[in-house]
Amino acid sequence: MNQSCAVVDHLSVLSDAIRVRMLAVLEGRELTVSELCDVLQLPQSTVSRHLKTLSDGDWVSSRRDGTRRLYTLPLGDMEPSVRRLWQVVREQVVASRAASDDDRRLKQILSKRRTKSEAFFSSSAGQWSRLRDELFGATSHLRAMVRLLDPDVVVGDLGCGTGNVSEWLAPFARRIIAVDASKEMLKSAREQLTAHRHVEVRHGALEKLPIESGELDVALMMLVLHHLPEPQLALVEAARTLKRGGRLLILDMVSHEREDYRQTMGHVWLGFSEKEIRKWLASAGFKDVRWSPLPPESRARGPSLFVATARRSSSSTEKEKPNVSCE
Repeated sequence: MNQSCAVVDHLSVLSDAIRVRMLAVLEGRELTVSELCDVLQLPQSTVSRHLKTLSDGDWVSSRRDGTRRLYTLPLGDMEPSVRRLWQVVREQVVASRAASDDDRRLKQILSKRRTKSEAFFSSSAGQWSRLRDELFGATSHLRAMVRLLDPDVVVGDLGCGTGNVSEWLAPFARRIIAVDASKEMLKSAREQLTAHRHVEVRHGALEKLPIESGELDVALMMLVLHHLPEPQLALVEAARTLKRGGRLLILDMVSHEREDYRQTMGHVWLGFSEKEIRKWLASAGFKDVRWSPLPPESRARGPSLFVATARRSSSSTEKEKPNVSCE
């Protein structure tokens, strides 16, 4: 079709006042046929007939949303000449009394949508957390927030255990180095992480990591510090493996009195105080330390947890240790 014929066809579609009013309503939003009927004050048969004409002329697009279909004016997908034509026509329409009435009814329709949503949350506020967990899982919000990671990041999962954290982070990091001192734990981790070739599983102590100096962007210590005789040494090593300005995240237990954990789970430390963590991190060369207790989960039976984050000093005056060879 040549350009002159296309213009004539577009003018033919825009020659009807109802269709132009319909396009004005659909610009910048999606509406159902029923909502269009309410806004334009027209029967469904009339609205559907005009929608077909608009769709055939590529003035309207639609998509299915569950059992309903939503229609819109896809200005972004149109040729510049078509958009200019619509702007000329639209300027004449919006000044009319009919368009003003349409706009008033449209606002009422959109207000009903918000009211319906607000009514749901008003009636479900006490059960929303449970309902959200049932529908989407208890960690859905965490799976979303992990995408804040830079996709080029190199992560060290220090004390990786069976590899659960590494597996969870694998889709969002360029490389992950998972380290643990237990060969039995690493055997399970290798089996769990076999599908992720960019996750390297290494055997080594946290006090002498098999990671080169400055190799990591982010280091994680998830419930591991309380197993170490000298946590300070592990924090110094974590600092060595981080790039200048790299981030450390620690998850561990707040100080508690459950002495039986020493015998039943091999805990060396019965949690840590904020003062201890801040002192050790500062001594290891970290800055911007933040420490926060975590609210207990309803089904959790263990001691309270805290999360601490810190950034490795970017000072060039600190002396780095030599690179450590990897096993």
